[in-house]
Amino acid sequence: MTAQPLPAPPRRWWSIYLNDHLTGASAGVRLARRLADSVDESARPDVRQVAHEIAEDREALLAIMAELGVRAARRYAVAGMAAEYIGRLKPNGRLLRRSPLAPLIECEAMLAGVQGKLQVWQALAAAGPRLVGRTDLETLQSRARRQVTVLERLHQHLAADLAGLPRPPK
Repeated sequence: MTAQPLPAPPRRWWSIYLNDHLTGASAGVRLARRLADSVDESARPDVRQVAHEIAEDREALLAIMAELGVRAARRYAVAGMAAEYIGRLKPNGRLLRRSPLAPLIECEAMLAGVQGKLQVWQALAAAGPRLVGRTDLETLQSRARRQVTVLERLHQHLAADLAGLPRPPK
């Protein structure tokens, strides 16, 4: 079943909703790549995989938006980029170089973003196949859950590292 473009009133609300998530996805792609570059070698492959999948998920969101006749608003993408850059300016105990606290805070931001992404996939699934057509929302939801698991494990390791404690087992 293919989706039909939405009539104007619901399209307005879905446009705002999906563009809000596009903003988060745009910031999340950059944040995930930076986080992957900052973690130690043992965690790097998993985090790079999550970063790659987040970029793919952003493309899936854009495809859904196009299918629904929802235009990606440039201002939302710019807002996502600005938010990600502003997030780098947070106080972290160091002025000119990266703090050991930064990966932990970035991981928490990534967890919040991925959990929000899971919610958008669930909202679209609740709206039904008439809305989203052939998009495999179950796969997208499953992937988001797996990403949460990877990021939660990374969060535990980063917290242990920051405390100077041995890492929890994988």
